[in-house]
Amino acid sequence: KEAKKKLEQYGPNEIKEISNNSPFKILLRQIKSNFIIYLLLIATVLSFIVGKNVTGYTILVVILMVIVVGFMQEYRAEKALKMLKKMIMPVSITIRDGKEKEELSINLVPDDLIILRSGEKIPADCVILEQKELLVNEAVLTGEFKEVTKELAVNMKNYSDSNMLFMGAFVIKGRCICKVLHTGMNTRFGKIAKMISTAEKELPLQKKVNTIAKYMASFAIFISIITGLLMIFRAEAVSSEFLIEVLILVIALSVSAFPEGLPVVLITSLASGAYKMAKKNAIVNRMSVIETLGETTVICSDKTGTITKGEMTVKKIFSDNRQLDISGAGYETTGKFLLGGKEIDVSKDSVLNLMFKAATFCNDTRIERIGDDNIYRPIGTPTEAALLIMSAKAGILKDDLKFERLEEIPFSSDRKMMSVFGKFESKNYVFVKGAPEILLDKCKSVQRKDGIFTLTSRDKKRILGINKEMTKGTMRTLSIAYKKSTPSNKNKLEEELVFLGLVGMEDPPREEVKESIKTCINAGISVKMITGDNKETAIAIAKQIDLEGQVIEGYELDKISDSELESKIKLITIFARVRPEHKLRIVKALKNIGEVVTMTGDGVNDAPALKEAHIGIAMGKNGTDVTREVSDLTLKDDNFVTIVSAIKEGRTIFRNIKKFVTYQLSCNFAELTILFMGVLLAPIFGWQIPILLALQILFMNLVTDNLPAITLGFNPSSTDVMDDKPMKKAEILDKKLILLLIFTGMILAILTLVTIYVSFNIFNNDFEYARTTALVSLIILEIASAFNFRSFRKGVLNRSLFVNKYLVLASVISFIAAIIIVYTPLNGVFGTVAIPLVGWAYALIPGICLIGLFDLLKYINHKKKFFNLEHV
Repeated sequence: KEAKKKLEQYGPNEIKEISNNSPFKILLRQIKSNFIIYLLLIATVLSFIVGKNVTGYTILVVILMVIVVGFMQEYRAEKALKMLKKMIMPVSITIRDGKEKEELSINLVPDDLIILRSGEKIPADCVILEQKELLVNEAVLTGEFKEVTKELAVNMKNYSDSNMLFMGAFVIKGRCICKVLHTGMNTRFGKIAKMISTAEKELPLQKKVNTIAKYMASFAIFISIITGLLMIFRAEAVSSEFLIEVLILVIALSVSAFPEGLPVVLITSLASGAYKMAKKNAIVNRMSVIETLGETTVICSDKTGTITKGEMTVKKIFSDNRQLDISGAGYETTGKFLLGGKEIDVSKDSVLNLMFKAATFCNDTRIERIGDDNIYRPIGTPTEAALLIMSAKAGILKDDLKFERLEEIPFSSDRKMMSVFGKFESKNYVFVKGAPEILLDKCKSVQRKDGIFTLTSRDKKRILGINKEMTKGTMRTLSIAYKKSTPSNKNKLEEELVFLGLVGMEDPPREEVKESIKTCINAGISVKMITGDNKETAIAIAKQIDLEGQVIEGYELDKISDSELESKIKLITIFARVRPEHKLRIVKALKNIGEVVTMTGDGVNDAPALKEAHIGIAMGKNGTDVTREVSDLTLKDDNFVTIVSAIKEGRTIFRNIKKFVTYQLSCNFAELTILFMGVLLAPIFGWQIPILLALQILFMNLVTDNLPAITLGFNPSSTDVMDDKPMKKAEILDKKLILLLIFTGMILAILTLVTIYVSFNIFNNDFEYARTTALVSLIILEIASAFNFRSFRKGVLNRSLFVNKYLVLASVISFIAAIIIVYTPLNGVFGTVAIPLVGWAYALIPGICLIGLFDLLKYINHKKKFFNLEHV
């Protein structure tokens, strides 16, 4: 209740976004930065000058619609991006009412007690109450990338930088308990944020699209001017009114062929695609990653929790010369301890009880009961949670034990050990857990039920043999040790230990991973499994998921040079007993041989490898804040399958971008060609100039060009998207697509010109009827072309019309709009006439021919492979 009151008083613990993208600014941007608006305003003024008021008012309506459409698209994209940022809400471990619990960081209030550990982002300004070996990185505030030591606040009234933690900084090492002082905009980070405004950087894809738009605009203006000059040259008499009409047409043609909507459609498509990926548990942290996803050639994936389920369960124990089996699975505390297949009562076993307590004390994780069942959820790591569940099955719960932790040496991937020193039942103890081969070297004795005995080389050999047996399956192992002592210094905490036992825990692979690896291989993507576990466990898991290839261990990596690694790395698929610095070497070696690398990571020390990789992927469930900060993607479910799903979605998004860009430019090219060729052909066939009027061109630009182009950005993933090899270079328009858009544009133009020729003769040389028929025909042709562009492999007739329901809707709207401007009083505005039914037949035939032609070309291309349109 107190926290709720303070939340109302101080507000949510968040940095309010200082954005340049308020609705008003987005609206203003449609006017200020849109060159099209200014061209159309000139055309409006010219229309009023020559007395064409209807044309002038109509162009004003077009201007309004251009602004509204641009605003709606950009505003929608902005909303999608904001929703994306809220997909992963940071959590903090708080102590409220004497209990540790997870709380959304946004709900933290002053005076909250929070626990911070290595790798976590500091969620608010805090004062330190307790700390163990605490090091933080405050680069976000100071700009200096160095480790900063902190001390306890002795006097709670005098705070200084030395005993405070600040929002946005990271815990690099150690742990602490601290009290929240300031939240949200009252933090030091919040005060800095008030003084700055953030501007979105232009994405590489945006730069490419803007470059394409500039080239097309230059070409469009050039052809439009040439067309206008030809009209003047061909005219029998040139009056000022005629010149203004030509200028209006040139402006309309330039506007129509000017692909002003491409950048906005691009962002809308990217935002929409990223939102789809988010719904499939892949959160895009940087939009530019979508471009790279389609280029991925190698996935370097952690084993634990990504390829495997991430739900560790202790299945075997070796202690006091006995090997026990434990029943049960997951985070359920019901289970039996079996010796030789028979249940035993472990509550009376002093050695096992001591081992269970050691596993509980040397543990930073907590388990929280879900409902009234014996099922718990971990607040911490799966490995430590498995140890707590093991102890809970023996009736030993962390909350029931009073252990005062006085000193600790945290676990690190370099040491592969964790030690704690403290008081239990008025005695001083050191409890240690770690990798068996490392911990055994620290042990001098072994605990048995009848006392402590010297740990002989024979004992060590037997323990390591059992360890090897366990790891031959899919188990990972940990050893547990202790000693009674009061060490004079920290360096002696881990010396002369007493061996308590060995635990083997299982984390089976996810069932769906096997199929996903097949998908990757089919898509030309190699998968490499990276684990801190030993070789035997890694090989056993790899066999279960059909991952084949050579194996290398961390110590072997240390022995070979970078050039040697580069020569061998293609054949290596399993990396065992690796450290974070090995991950960085692996990424660099793969990059040096030309691979595009996707790397997963969860720990603080994984951050350099994630930054080095082309795509860094952080874990959303078990990852640290540091890795999430540097990553390009975050997996909400920590699942390997989600990586493959993200690559598939990334390929689809990029394919769709190529399709809508090529489609829209082909329509623009067709309209330019029709007007230009019309001026040349008109005197030969007795046609009027221009073939299409200014308002007709603007109508097509607004309705039949833009609507289908936008909807092509929402094409769903096709079944063949993972049949292609990775893209070599993510170019939106390559030579093949430029040829395709020119070819398509020419076909559209030729079919439209043929329609004019035929209908002009059918309608007894009445050009008004011929022009209207040609306009309707071009609209139908552009709709048909959009359906062709859904896939460059499958014909329109081989796919359901409703594969892309948005395209169907856009086509219906375009078709209805065409009917409205032909058969309502608006025909007087747009210069059309009500053509008879036979006119629609002549308009429809070219569209049918276009679909038939492209379906035939796709079929021939599929058989003969004349024109390879892979990746489209």
